[in-house]
Amino acid sequence: MSSPSGRARATDRPTLAERQAALVRALVAGGAVPAGFDADAVGAAADALLSKRAEEVARRFPLLVHACDGDFTARFTAWARAHPKTTTSADAAAFAAAAGIDWRAAPRPRERPRWSRRLRS
Repeated sequence: MSSPSGRARATDRPTLAERQAALVRALVAGGAVPAGFDADAVGAAADALLSKRAEEVARRFPLLVHACDGDFTARFTAWARAHPKTTTSADAAAFAAAAGIDWRAAPRPRERPRWSRRLRS
């Protein structure tokens, strides 16, 4: 079989896009580290991304952090290793459900003071 450029592609060598997708899976979805990459470096980067993800959830949902009695980051990152990110709100809700934490994940819109509404009318 030939590629659009007319040259035959070696079937045993992944394309750049395939290698990039494999690296992303290793970083954020627990996939295997692709050949040619340092497993320790990829693991460290994956851990850093998990920590960043936990910080983002903690910043938006401080009540969830409070409900975890001081071990939110450890609990969240352990859960997140097996659950690829969708959205921050969905992460928070799914983690809370998995951890058996009763809380409302949906952030409530801030209500403006009455005097502010009158000024805009």
